[in-house]
This record gives sequence, C-alpha cells and structure tokens, in this order.
Amino acid sequence: MKSKYVILASALLISVATFAQKDQIKSAEKALKGGDAQGAVAILKDAENLVVNAKDVEQAQYYFVQGNAYLALADKKVEESKNLSLAAESYKKLIDVEKASGKLKYSTQAAASITDIKGKLINAAIADSQVSKHADGAKKLYDAYLLDKKDTINLYYAASTAVNAQDFDLALPMYEELKKLNYSGKGTSYLAVNKISGNEDNFNSAKDRDLAVKLGTHEKPKTEAIPSKRGEIYKNLALILVQKGRSEDAKKAIADARKANPEDSSLILTEANLYLESKDYDTYKKLVGEALEKDPKNADLVFNLGVISGNAKNNADAEKYYLKAIEINPNYANAYLNLAALKLEAEKPIIDEMNKLGTSAKDMKRYDVLKAQRENVFKGVIPYLKKANELDPKNEDVSKTLLGVYKALEMTAEAKALKATM
Repeated sequence: MKSKYVILASALLISVATFAQKDQIKSAEKALKGGDAQGAVAILKDAENLVVNAKDVEQAQYYFVQGNAYLALADKKVEESKNLSLAAESYKKLIDVEKASGKLKYSTQAAASITDIKGKLINAAIADSQVSKHADGAKKLYDAYLLDKKDTINLYYAASTAVNAQDFDLALPMYEELKKLNYSGKGTSYLAVNKISGNEDNFNSAKDRDLAVKLGTHEKPKTEAIPSKRGEIYKNLALILVQKGRSEDAKKAIADARKANPEDSSLILTEANLYLESKDYDTYKKLVGEALEKDPKNADLVFNLGVISGNAKNNADAEKYYLKAIEINPNYANAYLNLAALKLEAEKPIIDEMNKLGTSAKDMKRYDVLKAQRENVFKGVIPYLKKANELDPKNEDVSKTLLGVYKALEMTAEAKALKATM
C-alpha cells in the first residue's frame, strides 16, 4: 500500500514540473514579444533540464521559442555569430523532434529561419573580410556550411578565408574535410548582366538565365567553365602541413589526391611545388616534365624550370627555358627580366679581370678587348630589359638596371628619356 503512495507522489512531481515548464515557455514567449530576447533566453535556461522529459509538442515549442530568442539577439547585433549559431542549433533540434514524432507544427518556419541564418552568416562573413577580419569571417562561413553540408562551397570559402587570416590551425581541419569529401568545385557559371545594377549576376541554370534575358531584366548572357579547385586545396593543405613540420604527411596527401583524381593535372603542379619548397629539384623537374607532357603550353612551368636551372648554375638550360616561356607567352615580363639578369652574370668575370690589369701596353690592349666584351654583354641585354620595362613599367629594378646599362654604354639620349619616366 505504501508503494502506491510513492508512485502517486512521483507522478505528482512530474505533473508539477510539466506545468512549471509550460509556464516558463509562455513567460519566455511573452518576454520575447515584449522585446526582451535576453530575458526569454534566461527563462528558458531555467527550464533546460526539464525539457528532455517533456512531451514532443512542448519540446518543439521550447526549441522554437529558444531559436526565435537567439535570432532576435543576433538581429540586435548581440554576439551575432554566436547567437546565429545557437538559433540554428535550436531550430535543428526542433526539426528532429517533430520528425521523430510525426507532428509538424513549427518545422516549416524553423527551416525557413535556418535558411535565413545561413544567408546572414555568409553576409556577415563577407563584411568581416572587407575589414580584414578574416578569422571571424572563416568561422561564420564554416557555421554556414554546418547548417547545410550539401553546400560545400561554403567550406571551401571558409578554408580559403582562414588562410587569408594566416590562421593555419583553423584552416587545416577545413582542408582535411575538403580532402575527405574529394571536393573539386568544378562546374559551370551561367552569367548575364543586370540592366539596372550593371553587375554580372550568376544563375543556377542556363534556363533561369535565358528566362531573365527573355524578360528583359538581363543582357549579354555568357557561360563560363569553373575549373577544379583540387590543386589549390591540396597545395594549401600541403603547405600548411609542411609549415607544421609534417612534410611526409604533405607528400602523402598529394599522392593520395593524385590516385583519386588521375586526370586532374593541377595536382601534378601542386606536388611539384611541394618538392620545390623542400628543395628536391630533381623530383620537381621530373614532375614538371610530366605536367608539361599534359600541358606543353604552360609558360609558368617552363619559366620555373629556368629558375631551377639558373639556381643549379646551368645557364645554358636556364636560357633555353626562359626563351621557351617567352615563345609561349610573348608578354611574360619575368622571363625577359630573368633572361637579362642571366646574361648580365657574364659581366662579373670581365670586371674581375679588368680590375687585375696593370698599365703596361699589353694590359691596356687586353683592357680594350675586355671593355668591348663588356659592352657586347650590355648590348645583348638591352632588348630584354626594354621589353621587361615596357611590360612592367612600375618595376624599379628593371628601370634602374636598364638606366645603368644605358649609362655604361654612354647612350645619353636613351638614358635621359628613360629617367623622365621614372
């Protein structure tokens, strides 16, 4: 008989707790309607331990009011990022509860609010980036990704923004997740110019874009291929791992990526750059050779081979690669500059010998020969320096070097004209 009273007492306690919880939700709703979102959050916090045992309907209502309260705080710019995330978390719990119970009362509104929060996080991240608050922006973009993991581009932008912030601890797990997802970002952009704003708008499909053009709101439609971002992703992942002293992990990450994506030639360049960073020039040249087989018109690759050959004091190969880069891209300023610098190296042994000569007739005769050789070196670099200066007129190193050559050759008119542009 005594045990029945105990059961009755327990039931009474649960009943009282349920009534108390209902009152707290109503109080929170009232506070929220009165503009006191902080007060609503505090009221609901007191009922937090009770909500687990509440009926599904009451749980859903609790999370709905809680989500609305956090969203109201975010709208007032009170710890915006934190409260947007908390609001989304509450709405997701609400949706899970109603999905399990089969009773959908608040889910549609909650889903709309989550979409709204996602947009607000992205806009806030863009605003952060514009004032160089890249780390804050990266976190908000990552939160936006967590709200909708199908929209993986937000994870990519979060990782890139974290790199801009130089926050590699923040960026690393994001890049590792992109690697796990085998994200490429490859696709197609359907673009058209907005007649009112003058901006180029991106459409979800060619059909949507063509309809806008037909309606007269847009013009100048075009379609652009979006290249794979895997090379960039693995490059950044590898460089972060190298910086952390994890070179072998970096090499493994690239090797794994190439196995998974054998047709993605950008990954060959990423692996090559990794070996370039670690000064393994032989492996770099091997990989670059492999990349050139796939992309023989890549001037950057050829130019880098020239740099490596120059560093190895193999000037003949360096000159060959620089000339090849210019052949591929006649406007490759750095190739002209490096070629000029390479040829100017011939001046040093000439000067060294000139400085050792005496004043004898034999020495003076040799001096004249060396002087002529030096002048020929200078004459030989003028075309490359002039072209580099034409392509990159703001490069002071180029203009100063060219000016020095003109003066050495006593080309007064040319020197005066160049100096007037500096």
